[in-house]
Amino acid sequence: MNKVFKVGLVGCGHIAETYFRAHKYFNNFKIIKCADIKEKASKTCAKRYGIKSLSVKDLLKDKEIEIILNLTIPKAHYKVAKNALLHNKHVYSEKPMAINLKNGKELVKMAKRKKLYIGNAPDTFLGGGNQKSKEILEKKLIGKINLGNAIFAFPGVQSYHPNPEPWFAKKEGGPVIDMGPYYLTALVNLLGPAKEVSGSIMRGVKKRTIGIGPKKGRKFKVKCPTTYLATIVFENKTIIRLTLSFDVIAHQRNHIEFYGNKGSMIVPDPNMFGGSVYVCKKLGESWKEHKTNKMPLGKINIRGKSLRANESPINANYRGVGLSEMAYCIEKKKRHRCNGELSLHVLDIIQSTMKASITGKKQKIKTTCQIPKKFNLKEIKKIMR
Repeated sequence: MNKVFKVGLVGCGHIAETYFRAHKYFNNFKIIKCADIKEKASKTCAKRYGIKSLSVKDLLKDKEIEIILNLTIPKAHYKVAKNALLHNKHVYSEKPMAINLKNGKELVKMAKRKKLYIGNAPDTFLGGGNQKSKEILEKKLIGKINLGNAIFAFPGVQSYHPNPEPWFAKKEGGPVIDMGPYYLTALVNLLGPAKEVSGSIMRGVKKRTIGIGPKKGRKFKVKCPTTYLATIVFENKTIIRLTLSFDVIAHQRNHIEFYGNKGSMIVPDPNMFGGSVYVCKKLGESWKEHKTNKMPLGKINIRGKSLRANESPINANYRGVGLSEMAYCIEKKKRHRCNGELSLHVLDIIQSTMKASITGKKQKIKTTCQIPKKFNLKEIKKIMR
């Protein structure tokens, strides 16, 4: 029987509900206390889930708490994670780990020095869709991957988020910081580390209108580029064309496609856990479907219209598995998959992509990482209820 780690939540906003839902699926962590810089938000969360509300300062000092779950806005991730480590607590943060590489390096170095675990979303690459893709690649079904495409493109978060301004702020805004982590983590998991990136930008409309909540109808200024077109070269020489945009109403392209010397593959939505993988090995042949709906982290568990921005109406969502896998690895003294080294490399690609696209100058990726090992069924079953 696994140890159940006591978790303190910092940041009681939009995404918190998803992590409380994770209690249904995973057996080794429990969120028992929460905090937010807005006291009202913390008290509302505490009442809803039957836990205790504290100030951020008191939660960090609380000796009962073993892991801090950091669900604050991106620009606060570094500060909260650093304070958690300073208080000798393991920390698992939403993506990205920080909004600049310098701060990310500091966190990884501090965690290593203090012998603490630091973990980061996204954990969607642990799901059936990306793991089935990994299995197919490891079997060499499409041979050596030479090139591919990846795209995230939609109108922006302002229609469904009551406080969308941070997603359009100068330093921490834009689609690369927001959605880049899902796509880049998935790509690194499948292809390995990246070595260089080039790109360009497009700036969309200068003002956006909030579509939900108490500020509905209010306009706000866009202070960052909202479309990035990048080319990433990986260490294994694969070249990926990446589009990340908040300026597209609709499209019909696949999320990720790989083109190998023996065939092509369609990888499902890296923002979700399930979805089928498709392979075509000969011109004119039908695409062969590799289903994931019977895999533990691929089974559909959302069957109605969801109010969560990060969920499709019908799909598999097991957010929290990264936290659970980290907790298991803390207990067993093993290396976890959503680790600081991987998150730092993804942050490096994010920062390099933004810089390359804005300046028009190719950027070398300064960090590297180990490719995460395949998440096998035996390991998954150990942490699931």
